[in-house]
This record gives sequence, structure tokens and C-alpha cells, in this order.
Amino acid sequence: MSSRRSHSRHSNASRITEEQINELVSKLQMMLPDAPIRRNSRVSAKKVLQETCSYIRSLHQEVDDLSERLSELLASTETDSAEAAILRSLLMQ
Repeated sequence: MSSRRSHSRHSNASRITEEQINELVSKLQMMLPDAPIRRNSRVSAKKVLQETCSYIRSLHQEVDDLSERLSELLASTETDSAEAAILRSLLMQ
């Protein structure tokens, strides 16, 4: 019985409140690029999560595109050139 009670107390303690969820969604919304425009408007959590997923996908695509461009640039640059040295120093930062 006591293990049931302690499990019940633990479950209640680990539950997140609706207020906490709203606060987290609000913080997440503020991280999105268009957040200042919508700062005063109420957007549903579903919409914020959809926009966040979309934004993360676009960031992944941007990283892939930049990686591809960098690979092309490195392939077209002589390894002992000044440009290659600059690229290497930038990549090491």
C-alpha cells in the first residue's frame, strides 16, 4: 500500500500544470522568428507547435544547403591556398 501512495504522490508532483504548459508555449512562441508581430495576440498551443516544427525543418534544410555549399567551395579551392586557410580557420572557431 505504501508503494501505491508514494507512486501516487510522485505522479502528482511530476504532472505539469496547464499554466506551466501555457508559459512554455509562450516562451517557445517568442523564439520563433515572427514572434514580435504576434506578441499581443493569443495563438493556440497547436499552432505554436506546428510553427516550431516547420521552423526547425527549415533550419535543418538551411544547414544542409550551407553544408553542401561549403563542400563545393572546399572542393573547388586549392588546399594550400589563402582561401582554404581562411575557411579552415573559420571552421575551427
